[in-house]
Amino acid sequence: MAYLEEAKGAKRHAPAALRNREPILGILKQELPEWGLVLELASGSGEHALYFAEHMRGLEWQPSDPDPQALASIAAYHADYNGEGGGVNLRKPLQLDAASPNWPVERADAILCINMVHISPWEATAGLFRGAAQILSGKNLPLVLYGPYFEQQVEPAPSNLQFDASLRARDPRWGIRDAEKVDTLASEHGFTRSARYEMPANNLMLVYRTA
Repeated sequence: MAYLEEAKGAKRHAPAALRNREPILGILKQELPEWGLVLELASGSGEHALYFAEHMRGLEWQPSDPDPQALASIAAYHADYNGEGGGVNLRKPLQLDAASPNWPVERADAILCINMVHISPWEATAGLFRGAAQILSGKNLPLVLYGPYFEQQVEPAPSNLQFDASLRARDPRWGIRDAEKVDTLASEHGFTRSARYEMPANNLMLVYRTA
């Protein structure tokens, strides 16, 4: 995800976050539990975590990212929210690489991952489901993915084909994934896809749940 420098300190701004946050929030209100801890992987600028924490105050939000600049941006938004904003349900960010076998989180009630699967090696998605299986310890707990996907029997949007080509040109390990391949990976770790939502700009939200 591309960031634009903000005038204030370490904060970064992701234009896509402003465009898609309301549609994503609408689905999260349907799919996430009313209470508990939500772990967000690849939080990027931190704007999503801030927005969702503001609008779902019954949930505690744990943002994370492997990138130091992203972590600094998240921490800056966290400081404002927990200071001037009066919020208490947004935690400080954790450095977490989805591909790592050891996550700095012992348990969660839900996991959210926005725009990571196509901008990372496949090993990161495999690590995402492996780690999620370890920390989502209850039944019917959600793992929610957002981003572009290719699907069998669905004609791909030309913009997604172009985007996929540009991603692979930047890094051959990146690219839009086949939803069915993600489903297979999910099942290997005890997850079943429970919902599919069409989102703006030819994106999808895929919801997987523990058995």
